[in-house]
Amino acid sequence: MARRGNGNGHEQYGRTGSGRAPETPGSPASGDRRPDLAHWQARLDALCAEHHVPGASLAFLGDGTVHELATGVLHRGTGVETTTDSVFQMGSIAKVYTATLIMRLAAAGELDLDAPVVDVLPEFSVADPEATRAITTRRLLSHTSGLTCDFTHDSGRGDDCLARYVDAARGVALDCPPGSAISYSSVGYNVLGRIVEVVTGKVWDRALKDLLLTPLGLTHTVTLPEEALRFRAAMGHLGEPGRDPEPAPEWDMMPRSAGPYGRVIASAGDLARFARMHLAGGVAEDGTRILPEAAVALMRQRVVDCPDRWTVSSDGWGLGWTLYDWNGVQGYGHDGASIGQYGYLRVVPSAGVAVALLTNGGGAREVYAALCRELLAELAGVAVPEPFAPPATPPAVDLAPLVGTYRREGVVITVTERDGAGHAVYEFVDGMRDFSAPLRIDLLPVTETVFAGTGVGEAFSEDYMPVVFSTLPDGTGCVYIGMRCAPKVA
Repeated sequence: MARRGNGNGHEQYGRTGSGRAPETPGSPASGDRRPDLAHWQARLDALCAEHHVPGASLAFLGDGTVHELATGVLHRGTGVETTTDSVFQMGSIAKVYTATLIMRLAAAGELDLDAPVVDVLPEFSVADPEATRAITTRRLLSHTSGLTCDFTHDSGRGDDCLARYVDAARGVALDCPPGSAISYSSVGYNVLGRIVEVVTGKVWDRALKDLLLTPLGLTHTVTLPEEALRFRAAMGHLGEPGRDPEPAPEWDMMPRSAGPYGRVIASAGDLARFARMHLAGGVAEDGTRILPEAAVALMRQRVVDCPDRWTVSSDGWGLGWTLYDWNGVQGYGHDGASIGQYGYLRVVPSAGVAVALLTNGGGAREVYAALCRELLAELAGVAVPEPFAPPATPPAVDLAPLVGTYRREGVVITVTERDGAGHAVYEFVDGMRDFSAPLRIDLLPVTETVFAGTGVGEAFSEDYMPVVFSTLPDGTGCVYIGMRCAPKVA
């Protein structure tokens, strides 16, 4: 069994912490036995090899300790080995860091979650003035603002990049009316990042360091590419499913303004330590109070149910956190992706358990699905549902009401029926038009409104992408793909 170095000349299965997370009497994490690290190292090695993942780092909080493992290489072109102190791009997991910053400001009385955003950012607006006043910080946190996701705008490398981004987004169409439905929004989290800047008087990157990273002692967490170069940094890899991927053409394609929604770069161990603070009721390992316990609890209270319960395994959303109900056991977490890099965080508060997995390409979703299922079962007694898939005998479905064109900012989805079977073309338009060639998806019925989409790619959806049809409160039909709401326009 391979051992992995920690980058400091020592050979070990994983660097460990020393502080204990809160324990529930009689829970699987109550310290009665130490995890078998050799077993989990072997599973990590085997799963990454099976699913063509070049490198991965795994950290999990069990028995009150953060355990860290690593496997493979950071870059298939150079062969540099993955170690437990290697850093990965975590994509949208950054949103939970921004949400935590916002909650810290709200707890300090510096921000009202229910006041209109324009009270803090007078320059903020959407096309509809009434909708502009209806968008609050709380709605931004829970993805119920109606703001869209895929508005990509490079506002430069300067410290004013978020201010310029928010200004550029003023004319972007809403996915749905504020408060009417959930629609996953990166734009909303950039607005939150700008709120942090205005309230603190610091750029988002500096506020994150001063208010979260430094007090938590997260020495392997950064936000800018030039900072990541201080560490062993993972390179993303791209390729066809079922084959060894190749290094991506660029390490990072996101502009600096993507930080609040998509660029926190960290080791898996640091991600687990961030989760441990939330498990500890807002207290860092050294006893420093980061958040009041009430604010921590509020973040994981359900605000909205999710029509799409499969893309990120979500039953609902809180203030920043994705929420899970595993057969009665409550959990929370978040997923993230950047160019060829995929991250996953799952937390079980009743057991004091957190699992963080960071990868750099290949069938990352399948590695996560197997590894997280096994770890949560052993450490927390959680039975994670089986992967999303169509039934052996699909139901007969009337596709006629679903056929049509659906649109949101950056994306047009055309649903058709041929010979009794459903099909969809997912096309990138507007500022996203060069992101990818159109995706052609076969729709396999699961229920009358839920379909298993094929041909999307195993890194995103194991075997099938959920395609979920729903209806907005005003009666408008919509379709969810990737947790984004696209209203029917024709």
